[in-house]
Order: sequence, then structure tokens, then C-alpha cells
Amino acid sequence: MLNTYIALDLETTGLRPKYDRILEIGALKVEEGDVTGVYETFIDHGMEIPPNITELTGITEEMVAGAPGLREAVEGFLEFAGDWPLLGHNLIFDYSFMKRSVVNLGGTFERSGMDTLTVSRICLPELPGKSLDKMAAHYGIPQKQHHRALDDALTAARLYERLKEEFAGARPELFEASELVFKVKKDGPITNSQKVYLRDLIKYHRIGCNVQIEALTKSEASRMIDGIILRYGKMTR
Repeated sequence: MLNTYIALDLETTGLRPKYDRILEIGALKVEEGDVTGVYETFIDHGMEIPPNITELTGITEEMVAGAPGLREAVEGFLEFAGDWPLLGHNLIFDYSFMKRSVVNLGGTFERSGMDTLTVSRICLPELPGKSLDKMAAHYGIPQKQHHRALDDALTAARLYERLKEEFAGARPELFEASELVFKVKKDGPITNSQKVYLRDLIKYHRIGCNVQIEALTKSEASRMIDGIILRYGKMTR
């Protein structure tokens, strides 16, 4: 039975780990139901945050400005988490973003974990909704800042402890960590043609930008180019 774990939640710029980015990491060390460590950080990518994400999370560009970059933030999390199993609500979402980030930074990230969403669906099929906020409401778990990483990680941990208390006696197998499976291939670096075109776009539209273009991957550069064209239009001769 999983009694020692890292409760993890991420806030991201979207739903696709290949194209979107981590905005915030919230993680807790939990031992026998007690929180014994906390890791929390924003990540400053030097890019605009989509308005719908700001509306959902409350995270603004001013809040992340000056925060650690991706490498510093992710390496800090890896040091904090060690090889402990992970726990989260719809954990594969957070795991997929973290694993892709680690792989693109040149590392590996293979973990076992526990998904409270899966356990909720099995143990409480009669409930009309199994989202984190609905499960928290079902158990009377207080939430201060829903859709913020650290608060959602804490809520997931509290939910797990309640589920374990109620159902582990009858279904102990549900409360064992299992291997997390998400295949990821390291993204290639930005191409020379992308570098030239991206710099020209930024200059043409007079966009203030502190992104390290040389550090972008090919897919990140493509997404940034598409975003600029969508917002400002193509270059005209």
C-alpha cells in the first residue's frame, strides 16, 4: 500500500505536452499521511500566457516574470522528489509534461505512481463527476486555490488518504503504485531556418521578447511562430 509518495500537480499553458509548457510545479512529500516537504515554483518561459489559462488559473505573466527557467525548476523538482512514487489526480497528465521536459533537458524520468482519478472512478462509480473539485466537495476537503499547483497537489493527497481509509480494506490492490507509462522522444533543436524566420517575425512586429531562441526545440519554435502569426499576422513585403 502506498504510504510514502510525492503528490504532484502542474499548471500548464495547454493540454498537449509536445507543444505546451509547464507554468507552475507544486509538489508535496507525504509520509504516513503527513506532509514533510514542499516544492513550489513558477517557470518563466519568456512567452505570453494564453488568456484562457490566466482566466482558469489566475496565473499572469507578471507573476512568472523572473521565476526560474525550465531547467532550474525541473532539476529542483527532481532533487526534491528523488525516486519516490508519484501521486496525483489524472496523474498521467502531469507525468507526461514532466517526463517530456526532463527528456528534452537530456535526462530520464521513469516512475511508478497512484492516480486518485482512477481510484475514484472504481470506488465511487455512482458519483456524477470525478474531477478533483467534485471529489473534494464529496469528502468536504477544503480548497483555497483550485487550479493552482500546490493546492491541487495537497487536495489530491488528502483525497487519497480519504479513499484509502474508506476502501483499502476491501480493495487493497487499488492502493499499490503501478508503473507510469508515457513514451516520449526527445525533440530536435530549432532549425536554422526557424531561427531566422522567428527573429524576423519578432523584429517585423516589434515584439518585446526575452525568449532564448537558441534554446527552443523544433516543435516549440514552430508553436511560437504560429502563435505570433495568429496574433500579429504574417510579414508583408
